[in-house]
Amino acid sequence: MGDGQILLLWDVDHTLIENAGVSKEIYARTFEYLTDRAPEASIQTDGRTDFEIIANLLSANKENPDEFTRPAITDALMAAMKDKYDDLRHRGSVLPGAREALITVLADGSIHQSVLTGNIASNGRSKLAALGLDEFIDFEIGGFGSDDISRPRLVGHAQRRAQAKYGAEFDERSTVLIGDTVRDVRAAKLGGARVIGVATGVDSAATLRAEGADMVFDDLRDTEAVVLAVKRLAGQG
Repeated sequence: MGDGQILLLWDVDHTLIENAGVSKEIYARTFEYLTDRAPEASIQTDGRTDFEIIANLLSANKENPDEFTRPAITDALMAAMKDKYDDLRHRGSVLPGAREALITVLADGSIHQSVLTGNIASNGRSKLAALGLDEFIDFEIGGFGSDDISRPRLVGHAQRRAQAKYGAEFDERSTVLIGDTVRDVRAAKLGGARVIGVATGVDSAATLRAEGADMVFDDLRDTEAVVLAVKRLAGQG
């Protein structure tokens, strides 16, 4: 157990923020940087890691993903994020209840909150910064798409970072993930965490529940209920 400490991992897109289509524009721009042409095939994003998304996008557009190195893709992703930062700031929004939930958790000394996101670390931070949420997140203990192409394995990365920083063991009994897709639920279940689903993305509350989410909310508006759910799932409430 985490000696009474809880590791809370937030998904970013469609859980904390609405990116208003800017994420897909970032991936399209990344593809352009890599290939010098615009993609024709559609972009599949929800619940996937950046490297998985780009590999799929390259394949769908008849490019060989193996011909593009991780550093080259990372540089392209970062450049595309920089290009689209102002678009996200102006068109994106913080989802209802998200800011209040982050503020409440930050004030609770028993919970360490970070993110578990398919975005590479720099882009995940930039997305939250664009909408004023970065100050609430401990980015030293998160799990990011730059760590691994497999989303479930990101849970372990976050747990090890939190253990190194706080000197407590974090496992499936003291780690809680909050996300909006069935892929978030699967990542938690396979990676070793409890999971709260929020139906603010493409998957309904019923779908998240059927996938095995421990608890499900329609959104994050009821701050007290969300924080209490985190504590109860981690055996603290």
